[in-house]
Amino acid sequence: MDVRRATARIVWTAAVLALAGCSAAKPDAAPAEPTLADAWQVISTRKFVDLTHTFAPDTPVWEGFGPAKFTPQADPKTGRPYTIAQDGFHATHYSLVGQYGTHVDPPAHFAPDGKTLDELPVENMILPLVVFDVTPKLAADPDYALTVDDILEWERAHGRVPTGSFAALRTDMSKDWTRDPKRFARHPFPAWSFDAIRFLYEQRGIVANGHEAMDTDTTPAMDSETWLLRNGHWQIEVMTNLDQLPETGALLVVAWPKPRGGLGFPVRAFAVLP
Repeated sequence: MDVRRATARIVWTAAVLALAGCSAAKPDAAPAEPTLADAWQVISTRKFVDLTHTFAPDTPVWEGFGPAKFTPQADPKTGRPYTIAQDGFHATHYSLVGQYGTHVDPPAHFAPDGKTLDELPVENMILPLVVFDVTPKLAADPDYALTVDDILEWERAHGRVPTGSFAALRTDMSKDWTRDPKRFARHPFPAWSFDAIRFLYEQRGIVANGHEAMDTDTTPAMDSETWLLRNGHWQIEVMTNLDQLPETGALLVVAWPKPRGGLGFPVRAFAVLP
């Protein structure tokens, strides 16, 4: 019995030493780099929020541009509109300004030497998203403009605005898009202050900004919009559903066509919630 016990103890000790040797020889490996499959496993379980208005010829637009026109596309040889019954397909001809509906303004919209849509990098089309909500201020001032102090107050609650992020301004103007188009197109309206725009780009390093109104600010010279576009930045206008987003932690995904020399175009934008 003593021999068997002694043998068992030797075997057990050898096993422990072997395992210890393996641990010493192979220290804990660094965790594997996350893959795109890992990222999709996370993203696919999250809620998506559409930030894009449906638009039509009767939706609001700056009076200097005028409404879009949607007409059946016709055969250029005969002038007859294509139909499924006769041709197996039909198509729509769209006539609209680039700044229509939820749209992107590239730098070249205001800057003679600015980048056009085809020159903006696709890396800019997915960005961390932060939301500044000024709706609590609107009862006292319906045309309130976000200030630098508002941004600093936001940071005390949520942390520093991340470098490389997209900053959106929630005003709930989008609720009037179909409910009260005349009110949606009002001027003045809640907006960005010039100092807030400069602070976010120069002091916090955001990549782009967006808002629910058709313009960035209500100054006579459009100071905020002029400055950001002429300094190489871009923005999304006429966004919606910002009231469904957290103030931090979501991702913005946005895409636009690639017209050569494009000065603006409707986009499809959405958020992925944390």
